[in-house]
Amino acid sequence: MNSFPSKIFEQAVNEFASLPGIGRRSAVRMVLHMLKQNPEEARRFGETMIRLTREIRFCKNCHNISDSELCSICADHRRDATTICIVEDVRDLLAVENTNQYRGLYHVLGGIISPMDGIGPNNLNIETLLEKLKTDTITEIIMALSATMEGDTTVFYLYKKVSQLNRPELKLTSISRGVSIGDDLEYADEVTLGRSILNRTPYESTLVR
Repeated sequence: MNSFPSKIFEQAVNEFASLPGIGRRSAVRMVLHMLKQNPEEARRFGETMIRLTREIRFCKNCHNISDSELCSICADHRRDATTICIVEDVRDLLAVENTNQYRGLYHVLGGIISPMDGIGPNNLNIETLLEKLKTDTITEIIMALSATMEGDTTVFYLYKKVSQLNRPELKLTSISRGVSIGDDLEYADEVTLGRSILNRTPYESTLVR
């Protein structure tokens, strides 16, 4: 499947195949599907992709994707502003939201500590989190990172940094291990993830003494 009758077609296939999780055969099917659409639908698709890259913003408060300065979650006064759920990226935020079991706010780290990948604490949105935690408004932070070695390393790093804030009343909790060890949060089913949020435990209880 390396020879195509059209250079434009081949270029389109290459662009789709560059997306995560999209193989070359799937890319061909997608391009063939696009060819069946009328010009208006194809134009709308293309303009939406351009707007996505040009106009999407990141919430100044939690780093979630947004259309404005504050995302819809941070701007919602019905949310519990005393609780912050720490997640790796927007995919995990969406996974937690889909459980309908959490009504607090979020903080998107933008990754996890992974020395093998050259990602350290300075590459993540940690300083903005620590600034928020200096206020008395927040009473609990939920560590909702993937149950991997990198995720656990990140949680322990945050635990040490938060401990230095001299806020003994601030509760640190971790989602329960209903999410299997080694699993990425985004792949957990909604029921399991929802129960893990509801049955969260004090983080200190998970440390080996």
